[in-house]
Amino acid sequence: MTPEVTRRHYLDAMGITAWASRYQLPNALPTEACEWDDTPPEKTPPRERLQALLDDAPAARGEPVRLSQEAEQATSESSPSAVRALLGQSAPAEPVDKAAVETSAEPTPSASPVAPAKPLHFTLSCVCIGNRWLSLHSGELTPQAQRLLGNILHASGIELDALPDITLFKWPPMANVFAAQEPLEEAREGLTAFIAGSAGRKQWALERVLWWGGQHDPGATDILRVLDIQDVRSQTLALPVWQGPTLESLLQSGAAKRDLWPSLNELAPHWQSHEQGQPNDD
Repeated sequence: MTPEVTRRHYLDAMGITAWASRYQLPNALPTEACEWDDTPPEKTPPRERLQALLDDAPAARGEPVRLSQEAEQATSESSPSAVRALLGQSAPAEPVDKAAVETSAEPTPSASPVAPAKPLHFTLSCVCIGNRWLSLHSGELTPQAQRLLGNILHASGIELDALPDITLFKWPPMANVFAAQEPLEEAREGLTAFIAGSAGRKQWALERVLWWGGQHDPGATDILRVLDIQDVRSQTLALPVWQGPTLESLLQSGAAKRDLWPSLNELAPHWQSHEQGQPNDD
């Protein structure tokens, strides 16, 4: 018999009514042809017919199962606990390992929880000079510091109609919102994206960074880590770096201004060489 006829026999033996379509619906696939058994079912109960079908099925290999059951029974009956159970004896108490008990009684030292990484916090004032040099300052510049910066640039031979606008970069941009996984790397990526975005919008062609913070400014520790200055070059921004003291320290000390002039005289030729169309030494 075909599988369809066999399936119908099993369903009928279990007392389940099988339905077959008599009409073909529009756009429906034709019903597969098979040998239909039109013999009326016997009047025996469905349970007996199902048992008869199961009896007619080929017998499965039962020898491995019988062997495994016999082996399991022999093993269980020959075990000491089974013998004691048959004799009505209780199993002797197992010896207690005092050393193991004492060891387990000692409190297990718990691992100290790892403190979440704290993000870096800093504010950076950015002034782009002539779309070429990026002047960076820790914190926000006061009006006095801005005037001093304009005078210093003028004394260095950098003629500007007016000091460019100051752009503030604060990190993190949204405090207490996201947990920092790698604070230093995230801050470096954030600063790089900020400078690149500003350069694209304002058509900057950056050649150099002027860092007014020195090496020992306590307020610029995080900024120095982010800039990653090595061999007078910022590894984060991939630009050469000129370093000078903070503008606030220059406002308070005339000696600091005098000490700054030799460094400014060395910086001026780099600006003038670009204006004259000469190649930059960097």
